[in-house]
Amino acid sequence: MARKTINDFAQMVSKGEKIVYLTAYDYLTAKMQEKAGVDMILVGDSLGMVTLGYDTTFPVTMDDMVRHCQAVRRGAPNTFVVGDMPYMSYQTSNEQAIANAGRLIKEADVDAIKLEGGGPMIAERVKAIQQAGILVMGHIGLTPQLMGQIGGYKAQGRSAAAAMKIVDQAKVVEAAGAFSILVEGVPAAVGKAITERAGIPILGIGAGSYTHGQLLIYADMVGMYDNFTPKFVKKYANVGEVLTNAFKEYVAEVRAAQFPVDAEHTYGMKEADVKEFLAALDKE
Repeated sequence: MARKTINDFAQMVSKGEKIVYLTAYDYLTAKMQEKAGVDMILVGDSLGMVTLGYDTTFPVTMDDMVRHCQAVRRGAPNTFVVGDMPYMSYQTSNEQAIANAGRLIKEADVDAIKLEGGGPMIAERVKAIQQAGILVMGHIGLTPQLMGQIGGYKAQGRSAAAAMKIVDQAKVVEAAGAFSILVEGVPAAVGKAITERAGIPILGIGAGSYTHGQLLIYADMVGMYDNFTPKFVKKYANVGEVLTNAFKEYVAEVRAAQFPVDAEHTYGMKEADVKEFLAALDKE
């Protein structure tokens, strides 16, 4: 399977083919997603919550992102990978934004970076990073790095005025040079309006069925992250329950001296070697 490019995504959009997008943060998960045929993988700063155990995405650092992007690339060498720009890695200046975006490209071999927001400052950053030769994905709607300003983790664009603001943000981010936009946590009507007006791929997470593709946090859709479950998540498996039950069974068997007890799970020796070994012990 060849790694897709922006030309492939543009062709998929023109043909009406949906783009399949999932998050991953480690080698094994990325490897399985590539085997499943996922088109695009996001190494999101959501790793702060679902992998590193933080309450928010704010503590995630550039070093965290580089390390996890590297692991994902090793697991999915033939999949288009997007690396998230963590909080305060691009807000200060264009120079800071380009340098940090460049780290993800140079050190982790991602194909593109993603940053949040749709105001004038973000448009300036998108333009600067894009002009440095780096593909940029925008992210509007429910933007976790701006949760203080938007009132927490809740759907956006639910009034006419708020919806128009998000549609306008999509236009600004596209005009700045983004190759794609992720729209999160908005009514389906808003996702549809943005998609119909865009000249680039629009990907949705909780933005309805009209977008050109869909993203989910993998830990949500397989039931591993149970702190809370957003309304838009469909659970395709309950891996968390499977793992917990497996760990419980292991704990019980070890404590009851039931594992390991058989030849299947232990290494053996030839009888002659056992006798020689025991004889050597007796001579000590």
